[in-house]
Amino acid sequence: MKDLTPNIPEVVAEVGALFERYEQALIDKNVDVLDATFWNSPHAIRLANHEHGYGFDRIHAHRVARVPGPGTKEKRLRLDIVTVGHDIATVTLVYKVRGREMTGRQMQTWVRFPDAGWKVIAAHVSMIGETPVL
Repeated sequence: MKDLTPNIPEVVAEVGALFERYEQALIDKNVDVLDATFWNSPHAIRLANHEHGYGFDRIHAHRVARVPGPGTKEKRLRLDIVTVGHDIATVTLVYKVRGREMTGRQMQTWVRFPDAGWKVIAAHVSMIGETPVL
């Protein structure tokens, strides 16, 4: 049976570094890094407040149209990285929405592919008005 050990420190660190690279690419509008982060597949999904990206091509089109800059994230409230074995991870970020009394939530499911390395296969970004209990 495959190793399903949770939160192996070096795997958490590896995914954490990739997540930070992705976050910086959002600020810089580095479409190459953003594209390299997501699974290049029609099965990749990225759901957001005003955009439903079903498939890599739709996700890429959103990336190209997006304005560079810090976006909606004013301050991180909580970041959780959970890994299972060496090849599956989730990243969950809760943050204060810039200039609004709202809380943002971001989730990503990462899978390590033998030929392509770590890729986000599914992501979700949403905002809520109330402050969640963390």
